[in-house]
Parts: sequence; structure tokens; C-alpha cells
Amino acid sequence: MNRPKIVVVGSSNTDMVIKLDRLPGPGETIIGGDFIMAAGGKGANQAVAAARLGGEVTFVARVGADIFGKQAIQNFQEEGINTDFIVVDQEHPSGVALIFVDQKGENSIAVASGANSRLSAQDVAAARVELENTAVLLVQLETPLETVRYAARTAAEKGVRVILNPAPARELDDALLSYITMLTPNESETELLTGVKVEDEESARAAAQHLRSRGVANVIITLGAQGSLIVTEEQSVMVPTKQVQAVDTTAAGDGFNGALAYAIAVGKSLEEAARFANLAGAFSATRMGAQPSMPSRDELRQFSGE
Repeated sequence: MNRPKIVVVGSSNTDMVIKLDRLPGPGETIIGGDFIMAAGGKGANQAVAAARLGGEVTFVARVGADIFGKQAIQNFQEEGINTDFIVVDQEHPSGVALIFVDQKGENSIAVASGANSRLSAQDVAAARVELENTAVLLVQLETPLETVRYAARTAAEKGVRVILNPAPARELDDALLSYITMLTPNESETELLTGVKVEDEESARAAAQHLRSRGVANVIITLGAQGSLIVTEEQSVMVPTKQVQAVDTTAAGDGFNGALAYAIAVGKSLEEAARFANLAGAFSATRMGAQPSMPSRDELRQFSGE
């Protein structure tokens, strides 16, 4: 079977993770945590997720000329990801994230963006041929908004399906939203974008309809252990997910989005794609670390019980 083409434009970070009994409060020091360092960054996580599931992935990003940047590129190449359009920034360091994870798998994250904040429309333009000839473009919000807008517009004008994972949350203009085929916010991101507090299926549906009124064709709100809610012109449906004991939820959303991009690229219906993506997100939550938690196709098949 031919591998579907997917382009991911986004961030690459090195995650430094401390596992604690609970998250520290302001001014508080907690002793006795376990430390791991793992590859991360929303864009990179999603690129790895799509590649491990079988996608032919091109990643457009910017890293520093440091050990973290060199290791990141090597990791992507080992995953079979096209790194031709990753720019090595000679002036700014690679992005770094400091992450606390508690016993329930909940997390608190701080990010030093470094070279990610310098990813430009010109960097994306270098990959224009790839953007215009891919099945799906996947973007997030850890890089400059004007860069995201350029990538989305370039792909959308050629009829490419564009998935925007609006994370970390920020205000978005209607012009950008008009280029988006699928918007995939979680509950807190949905509230920031709409002003609607997501407390149940009814409020989630109302928020999704608000987003559709601003020009987004399809909205998928991720609801953690409840699964995800799809709202389109034709349907509004809750898609349940597998219940798991969460170990680290840091990149569960990235697992979801990478899997969603892959499933859409291979021609699954939106409901089938969401079900597949729910599984990937749930699997990710059962492992520590960001990219280390992304499942392969065989792992996901075994996890699903197929």
C-alpha cells in the first residue's frame, strides 16, 4: 500500500520531565522525583506519530545549531521523516520544555521556544511543492501565527486538507480559520476560542457550532477520557475512547492529531478517523515522555484488540 503524504509544520523541543507525587505550588520545592529527557515539541510529536503509523511525513521546522538540534534531526531521520526542510538556526537555541507530571498523569509545562519562534513563512515557502502535493497539512501554534497562516493558506488554495491543532491556545482570526478543514481543540482551548466553558456534551456542541459559524468546516473537540466530539454540517457525534490508566498525558493530544492526519490521509471517514485517533491518544497516555509514547501501527492494532 502506498504511504499517504503528510506535511507537518511546527515546533521541535527537547523535553525535560520530572515525575512527582503531585505538582508543586508557587514557591514550593518537591524532592524525590524521577527525571527523564525525551524528544518533544507539538509539531515534532505529531510528525513522529503520523510516521510511525505509516505516513510519508515531511517536517518543516527550525532547530538550533546545538546538541539538541542535531539529536532531533537524527531522531527524525531514524523515524523515516523527510528532514530536508528543517532549518538549522545559527543564532538561536533549540526549543526546550520543562515538564512536571504527577501520579495521575496530569502535567504542568513551561516552554523556552528558542528557534521555534523564528520559523518563518520563507522557511515554509521552501517546502511549497511539498505543501501543495500532500494529502494533509497538520499545523499547531508553537510557532509564529503568521507562519501558520501562510502554511494553511498555501495548502488550502491547492485543495489540500488542513488540520489545525490550536495548541497552545491563543486568539485566532476568521481569515485563518477559513483555511482550516478540521480544528481540533481540547476543552480549555475551546473555551479560549469561543468563551463557552465546556462542561458536558451540550456545551461542547454549542462551542463547536460557534467555531463553525466563524468559517471552520469541521470541528473535533477532544474530551480526554470521554473521547471526542465531531461537529460538521452533516453530523454531530460523540466518539468514545478506550479507558486507560494514565501515566503521562503530556503528548496524548499530539498522538491524537498525528493519528487523525494519517487516518484522513488514507481515506477514512471523519468518524472512523476520530475513533482511530482516540486510540492513539489513549495509548500515548499510558507511556512516559512525548515522542517515546507515540504508537506504531502494530502497537496500536494490539492495543485496540483487533
